Amino acid sequence: MKNAIILCSGGLDSVVTSHYVREKLGYEKIIILFFNYNQKSLIKERKSSKKCAKDIKAKFSEIDLRLLFSHINKSVRIKKIKRKELKNSSKESEKLYVPCRNTLFLVYSLALAESLYKDKKEIYDIFTGFKNEGKESYPDTTPEFVEEMNKLSKISCYKPFKINAPLIRKDKEDIIKLGINLGVNLKDTFSCYNSLNGKHCGYCLACRLRQEGFYWANVKDPTIYKEKLKDFRTAE
Repeated sequence: MKNAIILCSGGLDSVVTSHYVREKLGYEKIIILFFNYNQKSLIKERKSSKKCAKDIKAKFSEIDLRLLFSHINKSVRIKKIKRKELKNSSKESEKLYVPCRNTLFLVYSLALAESLYKDKKEIYDIFTGFKNEGKESYPDTTPEFVEEMNKLSKISCYKPFKINAPLIRKDKEDIIKLGINLGVNLKDTFSCYNSLNGKHCGYCLACRLRQEGFYWANVKDPTIYKEKLKDFRTAE
């Protein structure tokens, strides 16, 4: 039996990754690992992650990191991103970056994997939904980062546990198409940085990238947005 720990935020990338691990890679025993770091979209992210766990018949587990992140979870003013600004979104990405978040998430995942191995002699592979945005990517979502974290696993654990990011080189539209092929209800995923009354705001960087992904995938966007900017495009 193949076992997996999947870091899942409830977003489009991590939910599709979860279904991919179950349906295409054939992992049978899965833990959906969700992190509470007092993020603005916590309630919707948790709901989407739990739905994902239920859909793929996985165990849902939540780790509370609110105290750890309390000093860096500042109230950030969310800019209304225009389509033309997506050509260079590095400034907005830098503003939204949470320092060392994914590093900490993976270290916690390694600790969980090693604990499970110690207690039950079960080996768990670790999966993330990282998607590399190229030159504008966060420093902790790159292929190089994943490679270095695997090196850390080898020297810091009694038994190394493999960290995988199977969709890291795919574009957003490719991930959407893969999700549809896997039967994922993409409406149940939540990607917004700025959750307004439980809905996607429609104009933060994550919402704009989500919109563009559906457009270029030529798939109707099922997402309910609080606001649609004038340059909002939808597939025919």
